[in-house]
Parts: sequence; structure tokens; C-alpha cells
Amino acid sequence: MDQIRKTSSLAVASLVSGILGWSLIPFIGTIVAIITGHMARAEIRRSNGQLDGDGLAIAGLVLGWVAVALWVIGIVVLFAFLGGLAWVAHLNS
Repeated sequence: MDQIRKTSSLAVASLVSGILGWSLIPFIGTIVAIITGHMARAEIRRSNGQLDGDGLAIAGLVLGWVAVALWVIGIVVLFAFLGGLAWVAHLNS
């Protein structure tokens, strides 16, 4: 008889936090999604097949890391834009 595998609660938390990181609590949700995603994957590997939910953890990690990448790109673009404006203003003065 097949044993019933439980889903890792950390994996569920990672996915939920990743979704919240894109909607209600952007910065905190993103950080929590990344941390719990890595913790869930380690927990699932150590469980010797007792826990399931690796896909949920990966989805939370992807949501978290993509959000971080977009934050970094946004900050770089913001500084480049403001720096470009300051340079144009300096040339015109």
C-alpha cells in the first residue's frame, strides 16, 4: 500500500508569500518567499520521500527572485534616469 505524503508547510508558505510579494506586501513577501522556499526544499530533501511540495517551493522561489530582479532593475533605471536628467541639466546651465 502506498504511503500518503504530506505537503511541506514551508513550501505552501513560500508560494503564498511569493504571491503576496507581488500584490499586498511587496518587499516583505518577497523576502519571506525566498527564505521559506530554500528552507522547504532542504526540508523536503531531508525527509526521504515523506514530504511533498517541491514544486510549490520552486514556484515561491521563482516569484521571489523575479520580484528581486525587477526591484533591482527598477532601481538601476531610476538612478540612470535621474542621473541622466542631472547630466542634461548640468550641460544646459
